[in-house]
Amino acid sequence: MASHAALAASPLHDHCRGIATRARRAALDLADVPAERKAACLRAAAERIRGDVAGILAANALDIAAAPGFGLTPAQMDRLMLDAARVESIAAGIDAVASQPDPVGEVIEESTQPSGLLVRKVRVPLGVVFFIYESRPNVTADAAAVALASGNAIILRGGKEAAHSSRRIAESIRGAIAASGLPADAVQLVDVADRQAVGEFLAMDDLIDIAIPRGGESLIRRVCSEAKMPVLKHFDGNCHVYVDKAADLAMAEAIVVNAKCQRMGVCNAAESLLIHRDVAAEFLPRIAAALTAAAGVEIVGDADTRRLVPQAGVATEADWGTEYLGPKISVAVVDSLDAAIDHVNRYGSRHTDAIVTADEQAARRFASRVDTACAVINASTRFNDGGELGLGAEIGISTDKLHARGPCGTRELTTYKYIVTGTGHTRS
Repeated sequence: MASHAALAASPLHDHCRGIATRARRAALDLADVPAERKAACLRAAAERIRGDVAGILAANALDIAAAPGFGLTPAQMDRLMLDAARVESIAAGIDAVASQPDPVGEVIEESTQPSGLLVRKVRVPLGVVFFIYESRPNVTADAAAVALASGNAIILRGGKEAAHSSRRIAESIRGAIAASGLPADAVQLVDVADRQAVGEFLAMDDLIDIAIPRGGESLIRRVCSEAKMPVLKHFDGNCHVYVDKAADLAMAEAIVVNAKCQRMGVCNAAESLLIHRDVAAEFLPRIAAALTAAAGVEIVGDADTRRLVPQAGVATEADWGTEYLGPKISVAVVDSLDAAIDHVNRYGSRHTDAIVTADEQAARRFASRVDTACAVINASTRFNDGGELGLGAEIGISTDKLHARGPCGTRELTTYKYIVTGTGHTRS
């Protein structure tokens, strides 16, 4: 095994350290760039992407052609594939970030002390973000836009499955940054396939302020184990919908079908359905038929579910905690609201969990007692998304509680500093 000194002197180490050093320099230069200048740069990036649709789709075609060799699932293939409409959506997402208020420089608190000192708590960028993600070309643009808008430099380590698409998108964004007179190294895409590069960056806490992994469990666990800087996790989306005894069942049917079927390969799709016993006999056969008709969804459930839906399979203990990202859902009949809450808190991933009910007290209890980043009342879990919640694009949906929780937009990539102003004050 190579010694630490040998690794530290390796070409890979030097290459990665060069990227991080340039990112640190860019972050310092970005810290006080005016909001209107950052917004103009982002709008220019969006226009460059719109002007390069053919190039981006050609790059994406290379990724799609190589995808069978990576053994991608249908959900992963869906996330990898781009068409003209999806490229426009990428550009529109950047425009949406550009239109958001700039959080940098916001005075969070201000006070004048008895001594006469003016004390202000002011929002500032985090600095340098190391972002690791899998096979999602649109995430390259979203992450770069959110980082730039909040005054941060970002090092992007995308999955090899989307290498060509991500590189082409990053080139458009870097070109716009340079043309705007801002440091192009504010956005850097790691251009080496060696998995050891991730470990190199995770050890550079002297240059990188935060690591954000967005992907599967093995990636998240590796980053948490190796990172010497704080980690903001985007973990699994084992999202629940609970249909209460006071639910409007037509509403519940529409919400469940949308939450499960509208786009199954994403983290805010529903994976588990809980139904109050009082409405199970009426609702379960109905929703099973609707899910089958909508997308051929396979149902696995507990004994009560299988009694009411004979075609349902047996739900194992593992099923209750599984993010399927496909046409499958686990279903359980529960005796009470509190039983539903207990189930979510035991098996959920703290991502997005919904209740359908006309009982306001039940809705409030569910929202306050479920340990989740986003509690949804009478709406689909699919709404837990930066764009839908008014944040523009997002860098991910955090299932952590510190430093940020839920969709992470520009504000979530900031911290604060104290600025203390005196008039020659000295302390006695």
